[in-house]
Amino acid sequence: MPMDYDNKPEGYYDNVRYEMIRYLPEKVNKIIDVGCGNGGFAQLLKEKTGAEVWGIEYMDNEAQIAKQKLHKVFSGKCEDYLDELPDQYFDVVFFNDVLEHLVDPYMVLDKVKQKLVNGGVVISSIPNFRYHNTFLKVVFKKDWKYEDHGVMDRTHLRFFTGKSIQRMYEDIGYSVVKHEGINESKSLKPYFYNIPVLFTHMDIRYPQYATVAQYNRY
Repeated sequence: MPMDYDNKPEGYYDNVRYEMIRYLPEKVNKIIDVGCGNGGFAQLLKEKTGAEVWGIEYMDNEAQIAKQKLHKVFSGKCEDYLDELPDQYFDVVFFNDVLEHLVDPYMVLDKVKQKLVNGGVVISSIPNFRYHNTFLKVVFKKDWKYEDHGVMDRTHLRFFTGKSIQRMYEDIGYSVVKHEGINESKSLKPYFYNIPVLFTHMDIRYPQYATVAQYNRY
């Protein structure tokens, strides 16, 4: 993986994704937050649900902070710990802006199936490559420019659209129960761009997609 995670903007690892909380099932007993940063979001989940909450974090200094907040935290690449996680244990596995950083997110999601209880869910936030600020730079400016954060984060190894996210989950054997754009742009540009195509490409309003994918073992 790229090694410039140390140069992320201030606050990158303590970002609490409040908008992702609404995707939680009503009753959960065990959660793991992959890419938990310093544990801010996972701690909120713990307080809200009373569940046992674990974390995995690539950056060791952030993982050490998270260990003070959560029941158990692994420091390092998530791929290194998947086999150590207990089988059929977690009700929810969170991947908030993580899967796009992995060499093989398909393999990771496939292994995670065995860590979920029957009917457990993966909840993810994944950047949308078709977001208007990104997509139009490629189409009209013919430019592919990496940035310090956002859809074109230089540490991203994979790029997705809403359609390809849903297909990834379904191809691996999950049932997608919720899939929608989030953090809608306040700009009017997506509406102007959509006039010639009769507003059939409104997905360009969203920089990210939130997905809830369920795994039913039986």
